[in-house]
This record gives sequence, C-alpha cells and structure tokens, in this order.
Amino acid sequence: MDFSSRNVETGFQHLCESVFVRLCQIVGTSVQVAIRRETKEICEMVERRVAENKDVIEMQSGSVREGFRLERSDVDYMYWFNDHRVIWDMSQSEYYYTENKTLILSDSSESPPGFTLLELLTPTYREVLSACVPMNDKLYISSSLYRQQTQFHRYPGSREHGPCESGEILGVVEYDFAQCFACDFWPPSASSWINRCHSWPDREVVDDIIKNGCHFVPIGHPLGLHEQEEWRISFSVAEHKLVHTMNHCQFLTYGLLKIFLKEVIEDKQSTETNKLLCSYHMKTAVFWVIQQNVVPLWCPQNILVGFWVCFKLLLRWVYEGVCPNFFILQNNLFLTKIHGSAQRSLFLKLHGLYEKGLACLLQSPSIRSYITDVLYNPRLSICSNEDRMISECECDVELYSEIDRNVSQAPENLACCITYLQAIELMIGLPLTQCQVLMLQKITANILQSTAFTLHNMYTNTGLNKQMYIADRISHHMLKLAANFGYISDMMYIAMHYYKALRYRDALSITEIIKVKLTQPGLMYKRRVDPERYTEAVGGQSWSTKMRQAVTHDITLNNYVCYINELTTEQQSALQYNRSFLIIPLFVVLHFVEFLCYRHIDTTLAQTALEELQVLVHHDQGLYISDLYRDISWEILGICQQMTGNLQAALFSYQQSQIQNQIQWNKIHTASQMRIQDLHIIDTSMH
Repeated sequence: MDFSSRNVETGFQHLCESVFVRLCQIVGTSVQVAIRRETKEICEMVERRVAENKDVIEMQSGSVREGFRLERSDVDYMYWFNDHRVIWDMSQSEYYYTENKTLILSDSSESPPGFTLLELLTPTYREVLSACVPMNDKLYISSSLYRQQTQFHRYPGSREHGPCESGEILGVVEYDFAQCFACDFWPPSASSWINRCHSWPDREVVDDIIKNGCHFVPIGHPLGLHEQEEWRISFSVAEHKLVHTMNHCQFLTYGLLKIFLKEVIEDKQSTETNKLLCSYHMKTAVFWVIQQNVVPLWCPQNILVGFWVCFKLLLRWVYEGVCPNFFILQNNLFLTKIHGSAQRSLFLKLHGLYEKGLACLLQSPSIRSYITDVLYNPRLSICSNEDRMISECECDVELYSEIDRNVSQAPENLACCITYLQAIELMIGLPLTQCQVLMLQKITANILQSTAFTLHNMYTNTGLNKQMYIADRISHHMLKLAANFGYISDMMYIAMHYYKALRYRDALSITEIIKVKLTQPGLMYKRRVDPERYTEAVGGQSWSTKMRQAVTHDITLNNYVCYINELTTEQQSALQYNRSFLIIPLFVVLHFVEFLCYRHIDTTLAQTALEELQVLVHHDQGLYISDLYRDISWEILGICQQMTGNLQAALFSYQQSQIQNQIQWNKIHTASQMRIQDLHIIDTSMH
C-alpha cells in the first residue's frame, strides 16, 4: 500500500470514529443503552410474575423499548387479554384449559402473507364478542370493529393510525397504543426464517424467539379479500430481541439510518415521497444486512461501511418495489405503499443521495459538523473509547431517570401487595446485573410503601386498638425499610404516614431532615445535578449508596391507596380515567405536609408553609415543578387555601389547575370541577 492510500484509509477511519462518537452522544453509549433495556426488562419480569389470568397485559414496544431516546422517539405499547390465546391449528388447543382461556383459531388460507383471519372458538368478553362477524357459519373477530371497540382515548386528540390509537402529549411525546391478541406458538408461515439463521442470531436467541410466539394487531391488508376482518402478524417481541442482540456499532448504524430518514430522506417539501419510508424499513434493512454477513466487521472504524451497505439495500428495494419482511419473505412491505409515480420519485431522490456518496450525510444537521471537523482537520485526534465518552455522573443520571420512568407498580389491595412481594422474593436469587438489582430494589421500596399504607388504612377507625397499634408498627417498619434502600424523597412517605397517624410533630421532624438533605450541593433531582459536586459527594460509591444519599425524585401515589385524606378526591378522579397513580412534585408534597401538620400545632407556621407553597406554585419556572404536574400542584395549593378560608384564592388555584388539566397527565380535572362547584355552593350559602 502506498503512502497516499494509507492516508486515505486513515482519514476514512477517522471519519467513521467521529461519526461513531457523535452517534454515541445522540443515541447513547453501550452502557446507557444497556441501562435503558435492563431496567425495563426487570420491570416487565416482575409484572409477568404477578399477572393473573384475567388481567390485561401491557408490553412496551417500538424504539424506546429498543433502547433509543431520540428526540421525538415514539412510545409504543401493546395490550392483550391474558386469558385469550390464538392457536394455529386445533391440536394446539390441548395445551390450554378452556374453562379459563378463550381460544381463537388463526385462518390464513384466504389472506395475503403476514395476515390472517381470527376465528373465535370459545366464549369471550362482550367487547370482543361485539367485534365479531359471521362468515361461512363461523364467527370471526373483525379487526376494524375491534379497533373501534377498544380505543382508549386516554389523551385528548387521539386518532386512529393503522392498528393503533395514536397522538401526541404536549406536542413532544408521540404515542401508539395497540390492542392485540397473543399467540404462544411461532407462525408456520415464518418457519423458513428459523432455517436462515446460520450466522445471526445464534441458536439460543432463535430458540428464545420461537418460544415467545407472536402477536396479532388489528389491521388488514389493503389488497386482502377481507381487509376489514384481517389481522396482521406482529413480530414485536422477536424484533426487540434481535435489536438487543446487535453489537453497539450495529445498533448505532440502525440509529444513524433513523436519523438519516428523518433529517435527509423525508422531504418536507414533497408530499408524494414524504413518509413513504419509515423506521421499520430501516430496521428491516439492518436485520437483512447483519444476517447476510455483508459487512465483515462491525466496529467504530467501519461504521460508515455498514451504513452505506444498508442504504444501497434500501435503494435496491425501492427500485424493485419489494421490501421483504424479515420473518415472512413473501410479505412485501412496499406492496401497497411504494409503487407508480411515488416509487419513481422516491427512487430518484434516493439515487441522487447515492450519487453524492457519503457526502449525503452532510445534509444531516445532527451529523454534519462531525464530518466537516475531520475533513478540515485530518490530523484531529478522536477518542472512540466509550468509557471516556460518558462521565460517572452522566451514567448515574441515565440510570436513576430510567428507574423513575419504570417504577409504576400500583397494587390494588393487600393481597396484590403480597403477590408482588412474593414475586420479588423469588427474583432475588436470579443472576441479575447490577443495574437490574437496583431496579428491583426500587420496585421493592415502592411496593413496601403501598403495602404500609394499605395495612394502615385497613385498621384505622376499627376500634381495635391493639390491632391498630400492630398495623401501625408494621407499616412504619416497612416505610423505614423502603427509605433505607430508596431515594432521599422516599423519606416523605414516613412523614405522610406520621401525619395520617396524627403524629404531627414526628411528621415535621422528618420533613426537617428531608429539607436538610435537599440542601446538599451534590443533590441529583431528576435529571438536574451539579456534576462536580455530585462526584465530590458520592463519586466512586455504589449505585445503591448514591441512591440513598444523593438522589431524589417526585412523589408517586398509588391511587388504590389513601396516603393523605385531603387528596382522596383527586385519586378517585384519576382512577375514573384508569390512571393508577398520581405524580406530585416533591417540594409541593413537602410544603403540603408541613402545612397540614402545622395547622394542628402552630397556625403562624402553617401560614408560613402555605406562603412557601404559594411562591413555589406561582413562580417556579420548571425547576421544581414540571409542566406535566402543574395540574396537581395548583390543586394542592387550592386545597390549602380553601382550608384557611381564603375561598377566592382557592377558586383561582382550582381554575389554574383546570387550565393545566388540558394536558390531563394526572387526570384530576373531575376533582377540580367538583371543588369549584363546592366553592360556589359555599359562597351561595354564605350570602
């Protein structure tokens, strides 16, 4: 190799390394991605172990589940009845006890590849039965009717999008909710995929994928004979297992294709070609390229080779009008979408990018500067060592944010609490990662808190003093235990328990301790932290120690459990809309509990606590109160003002809560309306 070609090779490696570093910044390092996946996995593992036969199972899918946290990453969830199962032939019915399982038979004899009809075989719920249509003396579940029957309308402005209910929250978070059916068996039409897996994925992953079966989402094929009745076979579980099997360079290549699609391919000016390609096509291309072993080495110095191979495959697919589904070859993902003039326009656009070579990446605002830096500074030193890309503090922020995102267990009663605790106990001996142990630790703290208040509520006002005393002692012990391995903010539950037990001075002593801890210079509150001071305070210590000493989050209240009597109306309002928990900013709860306790001890200090709460709610600029939780913050301020007799101020606060309720995160708008009506009644009676 001569000197000039060696320089070219070195320059290309530098370019690849620069793009790799940038993608680690946008997508995340392998450690960050692992944290996102592992915290969700342990959460789902707990939920599966406590799920009962008649429960609705919830599973996160899509890019967030895969480990992406890109700007405007959509949040996808699939839901299905745990007591309903699809089978491929009647012989599989022997695996089920039909007294407690509804069986559905897949009939794909008249459907295009990847689609099927679902024949109802055994009795079911009214909402499923009402979506059934008779055909050939059999009863089939219509996908279009089922979509209509099961729309959540969980957030205002939701719309039907393919098989999903879709929409946006605050114009930032896009969501897709799909009601589906589960199948424990691998589709016969995808059996050829098993034989293709020679080099990737390995046999253990293949066996795990097959064992987990598939799902059916309510959308028919536009060219099918029974479009309104057909269901699409979904390989969501298989896909996220495949994505998790990728090495980090492969995953970042997938991320680069997603970014390239959004920033370069999707032309906002051209309505004909815009949105023809989607992220799923990018994922499919990566799957095919990895399995066909076209790229000899996936590493940071080679990342643009992988990208270019995938891009050329996409170009070929668009030219031919055929994008083969990774699991069912005969299912052409382009069939009804990319054809005719739109296909020609898209091909010309992609071919124009292809002719530019890798310079087409200069059209991506996210990547451009990292390419030009290398081009203008060929001797630029680039470190592609991931360990040096992310600080200890940044890694911890990722971890605790993901834990907070996934701790949402809401047991409905004491029996449910015990089921959770038993499931957690059985998981303690499992081979878990350090991250998963911490996630399980926080889930345990959460369940102990729900259990403690549930137990306390059961024996309050029973008149059985001894039982009340024992229940109170056990509850207090559970809350102390939870605080010992939870966040600093978990101490707040002890204060709420003391208030509920009428031990006001004890509650205030806890709030004073919390306030001292919250003044620590190295405190991490959600994602806000001073990295230097945080590292000075707890750097090098275990994640568990850091969590107890330096991390705090907002307060989550399980809506099936009463923590503070004054918030019962809000919790019941949220439950009406299937909201299983309230999220309240920590500092709002702190001032609220202080106000409630001081009312029984010192009215002057109660007024001081109220004024502090009022300043916080009126003037906070998102530092302590997120926009998502302004509804409950104004509501709590109004409750306090009403308790002091300041009805005019209370009315204003409730009205502000109503305005914030347009977001409807906590779903307390019914409670706000009730409180406003009560104020009008009081005002009328006074006059």
